[in-house]
Amino acid sequence: MYISEKGYNFHRGIRNGLPIAAGYFAVSFSLGIVMRNAGLAPLEGLLMSLLNNTSAGEAAAVGIIAANGSYLEMAASQLVINIRYFLMSAALTVCLDPELSLARRMIIGFDVTDEIFALLVNQKRPVSEYFAYGIAVITIPCWAAGTALGIIFGDILPSSIVSALSIALYAMFIAAILPPCKKNRRLLLLVLVSMILSFIFSLDAIASFISEGMKIIILTLLLSSAAALIWPIRQEEGK
Repeated sequence: MYISEKGYNFHRGIRNGLPIAAGYFAVSFSLGIVMRNAGLAPLEGLLMSLLNNTSAGEAAAVGIIAANGSYLEMAASQLVINIRYFLMSAALTVCLDPELSLARRMIIGFDVTDEIFALLVNQKRPVSEYFAYGIAVITIPCWAAGTALGIIFGDILPSSIVSALSIALYAMFIAAILPPCKKNRRLLLLVLVSMILSFIFSLDAIASFISEGMKIIILTLLLSSAAALIWPIRQEEGK
């Protein structure tokens, strides 16, 4: 049976995206349990994950919702946490067909995550847009379905299992942090400092007038700015 080049790349994207989709489902299921504890309904969690494909962004958003944060805190936190995707999308443009329209580039950019970016940039250039579409078709539904099911089954599963599954989200963050920290002592130091400052900011006697959502924003900006000033990346190092 003859398959066009577009169809071949689309199916190839689905196949390559399957491992990512499986990982997303497991993590989003745990995120759904956190959403349930914050009072979100299954449909709300489903729509939230369909429109926001970032675990860190959603986790921060759920925390702000649970703390009754403001819309300003929500918008600012998402901008700070997800700003790295601006850089990823910019880097990805050189991998795509130069003739690709802006609208199609925006569609591809909607599903740019850390894992998907790594998959796309390691493809032969120019990367087929249909390859990216195939990845999105399998990863986005799994991410969204996982959160909805996490909210639903969070009420059915025993509390011991729910508590155990809730740890998976934090385990994902630890798994993302540890490997680069082993290779970079500066990054390890920065992570340790961030943990200490987060603990200090969590004390009632310190910054009690600042909401939880704003604390995340302030700490993120302070630490990232300090690291950029103390350890700037030279042009030679960037190359």
